[in-house]
Amino acid sequence: MKEDKKIYGTIAISNRHVHLTKEIYDKLFDEPISIKRPLNQIGEYASMQTVTLKTDKGVIEHVRVIGPLRKYNQVEISRTDAILLGLNPPVRQSGDVEDSEAITIIGPKGEVHLENGCIQAERHVHMNPKKALELGLKHEDLVKLKVENDKGGVMEAFVKVTDNGFFEIHIDKDDANCFMLNTGDVVLIEK
Repeated sequence: MKEDKKIYGTIAISNRHVHLTKEIYDKLFDEPISIKRPLNQIGEYASMQTVTLKTDKGVIEHVRVIGPLRKYNQVEISRTDAILLGLNPPVRQSGDVEDSEAITIIGPKGEVHLENGCIQAERHVHMNPKKALELGLKHEDLVKLKVENDKGGVMEAFVKVTDNGFFEIHIDKDDANCFMLNTGDVVLIEK
């Protein structure tokens, strides 16, 4: 009987950030969006632009806008950020913002209140279709991430297959702190 090869993936820690439509971006900024540094996901980048997130209970400044501009507005925060802002956003996959938390986004030009748009992002494993086929995985499969260190354990994550998908695992800062993980660490992916 053939033994399955072990699959290892590299961790990328995702800090709080926002995705904006051109319409909302133009209400917040007078300047075109510009690249600070490319991200591993092909075509995506951390922009030079930052915003402030505001609720009745708290404020978080210097939150990075991720480019390019999208077809939907989304604020991704950690549970720790949510507590600071007095929110209880659902844990969702990117783009699923219906019935999520309301939040105000402030830029240098103006501010916008989103009735829906604030989520905690699901843990996910990015990959392109070729990599998914190679690993025997498909979009939205649920996998286990086995962390083997002093605070080891197991997390679940969804597979996210996109044409521009660079093979890496996205978790937020709370998950990283809980499992003593850093960007670049490697974990075992179990089907």
